[in-house]
Amino acid sequence: MTLLFVNASQVVTCAGAPRARVGAEMRDCGVLTDAAVAVEGTRVAAVGAREDLERAHEGATVVDCGGGVLTPGLVDSHTHAIFGRARYEEQERRAAGADYMEIARQGGGIHASVRDLRARDAAELLALARPRLERLASYGTTTVEVKSGYGLSIEDELKILRVIRQLSAELALRIVPTWLGAHEIPREARATPATRASYVKMLRKEMLPLVMNEQLAAFADVFCEPGVFTIAESRELLLAARAAGLKLKLHADELAPSGGAELAAELRATSADHLAAISAEGVQALASSGTVATLLPGTMLFLGKGTRPPARALLDAGAAVALATDFNPGTSPTPNLPFILTLGVSELHMSVSEVLLAATVNGAAALGLAADTGQLAPGYSADLALFDIEDIRELPYWYADRRCMGTWVRGKACHPIHLPIT
Repeated sequence: MTLLFVNASQVVTCAGAPRARVGAEMRDCGVLTDAAVAVEGTRVAAVGAREDLERAHEGATVVDCGGGVLTPGLVDSHTHAIFGRARYEEQERRAAGADYMEIARQGGGIHASVRDLRARDAAELLALARPRLERLASYGTTTVEVKSGYGLSIEDELKILRVIRQLSAELALRIVPTWLGAHEIPREARATPATRASYVKMLRKEMLPLVMNEQLAAFADVFCEPGVFTIAESRELLLAARAAGLKLKLHADELAPSGGAELAAELRATSADHLAAISAEGVQALASSGTVATLLPGTMLFLGKGTRPPARALLDAGAAVALATDFNPGTSPTPNLPFILTLGVSELHMSVSEVLLAATVNGAAALGLAADTGQLAPGYSADLALFDIEDIRELPYWYADRRCMGTWVRGKACHPIHLPIT
């Protein structure tokens, strides 16, 4: 079936090279007026003048965009959407002066989510996660990365990854699974250096082979941070994951400049994420590599931190920058990727073109998908989002508002729409 999207005030294509954009390429997100988009099956067939496409696609099913703005579907390249209960009490504790690491030492943080998740079965986790991902889609997201990491045992990490696989089969969303068994050292493994080393060995020798046997993940990720996994441990785990066939991601330099960005560049990781405390050397390392710097400004905002990821330094150095929600129960409980674009403009001093490319093409590049999604161009996956605005500059302007009217993934409606279709 052919769909013809017409009557959009703007069609924002983000068209260009099938890779992450850098430098001056970030200044132009490709805004067209009086344009239409033709979709045949699961792919974009053509983007161009409305009159030309209507003539070329007579008989197509017409989707009237009602004067909204049509964009590529947004790509949320960093989430932790599989969890049990919310951790709202920690927000109040932070307001009273407790910091992230203090809460973790007292059994909160990731450890609290681990205890909770281990007590739940897969069916319950599936029921909790499904509406969360539907909410992500309702804000314009069509591709989402989802990590494990709240199990920290073989049984529970596999349980999470199987839930992610089930969600991918059920939902129209494109879901990219990431194994994050190295999200934290579980409390039972922290007793001695020997028990810690045993946990790292278990991840590499036992859990990783089981993940690969069931083909449960596309990426491996490690939380490389003082107090969590060291540079040496992170390198060991990531090299093993790459040898097993997984692509690499890295939680890097979130709270302290510990060399995580440099390690990501050294290992040619697909992305290095967080980076609020990245060093000048780390900025240069990423700028000289093909590793995407995925920034998560919602996390620093929610934690009440005064620091922000240095987006301008990274962009000006020539690094590829993506933006994502870090959707999780403790430090960034938002499914709203357009709100993250607001933070990109208002807090990170990025332009509207830069934040949109960071959440489409560069988000896709952070998942190894830049040749398939993230732009409206012939041959690309028909992943689209329609927003109730007249100008793309309104998307980050109406902050925290839900302006998405509909999304399509591979040409199939994902988020419910109420549009004239003839």
